[in-house]
Amino acid sequence: MKITVGGSMTFAREQIEIKKELEKAGHKVLITDDIESFAKDEAIKQSFEEELKLCLECDVIRSFFNKIAESDAYLVCNYEKNDIKGYLGASVLMEIGLAYYLKKKIYLFSEVDKEQKYALEIAVIAPVVIDGNLNKII
Repeated sequence: MKITVGGSMTFAREQIEIKKELEKAGHKVLITDDIESFAKDEAIKQSFEEELKLCLECDVIRSFFNKIAESDAYLVCNYEKNDIKGYLGASVLMEIGLAYYLKKKIYLFSEVDKEQKYALEIAVIAPVVIDGNLNKII
């Protein structure tokens, strides 16, 4: 299966590791073009200007949307962030919406905390929650 892996860039290293695990299992895996930069330099997330510059250079939103479109599935690495279990940011919400519209399989690494702003929209989309078990991706 061809799977696009995404999530908050706070979890860039984890996404790279999941990519490796899925590839070992025989999947073709796509990730965002700017992920290595975030994995190497976490300070990028602390500077609006630096993060914006990198995102514009990579045309990150359009590029990532194209990866989702060419994939069979989208896996969101939604770990706990800022004391929010199953954190989803605005970009990830857009990506999930695109995947849903394109009728892609959608997997969440973790359950979404129902206190999140987008919990209702995610519930309506009904993604498969794998609870950290990559073997649940079929």
